[in-house]
Amino acid sequence: MWQSILKFIQKWFHRFGSPRWFYQTTGKWLPYLAVISVGLLVLGSIWGLGFAPQDARQGNSYRIIFIHVPISVLAMIGYYVMAAAGAVALIWKIKIANMVMVSAAPLGAALTFLALLTGSIWGKPTWGTYWVWDARITSMLILFFLYLGVIALNQAFTSRDTAYKACAILSLVGTVNIPIIYKSVDWWYTLHQPATIKLTGASSIHPDMLKPLIVMILGFYCFYALVLMLNTRTEILAREWRSSWVRGLSQ
Repeated sequence: MWQSILKFIQKWFHRFGSPRWFYQTTGKWLPYLAVISVGLLVLGSIWGLGFAPQDARQGNSYRIIFIHVPISVLAMIGYYVMAAAGAVALIWKIKIANMVMVSAAPLGAALTFLALLTGSIWGKPTWGTYWVWDARITSMLILFFLYLGVIALNQAFTSRDTAYKACAILSLVGTVNIPIIYKSVDWWYTLHQPATIKLTGASSIHPDMLKPLIVMILGFYCFYALVLMLNTRTEILAREWRSSWVRGLSQ
């Protein structure tokens, strides 16, 4: 029984590792994922920005949380996605993993930049300044540079194998920064507030604010998956253009 299950997993794993199979399969998922993403983001935005109650201390300025928190979370999780793809590529030599890795880098960099931008906008009415060298803000800035480093390495080598390997190594080394970002508010004195949503304890946010925030987080997760698939499909076409199945798409 276990051998059959293992064979099925291996068969699926290698099938998913085929650029052609990935391209053809995700093409069927994209319309549904796009509808779900837009629906959740529109619902969460209207709910959070229009109907959630004001914060007792911050008033309406806190509402940027419905944008800032989801993209900040995804910026960190997206780095793990990139690093995991890099690890799979290094260990099992699966081509599609390399493509996912380099496709996740610009998306992660954009999310990290938006997290820093929305955080600075929120910081002005809260702290009285757009920027402080706070432990979490600084570690998020390092995350942004790590993403840029992967993007730069991907463009720096003429050999694709060398570029992919360098990107994978930097991605894996950079994972040490993610726990630092997450625990920075606990390890050091910081202006940045602690985690709003807690999985192991009571959340410090009112349920009427928490519900639209969860909807926005789910919406951004779906949006991330959508854009990552689109980026990867573009990477596949760029790298597999000599393949007969790619040439057949234009016929």
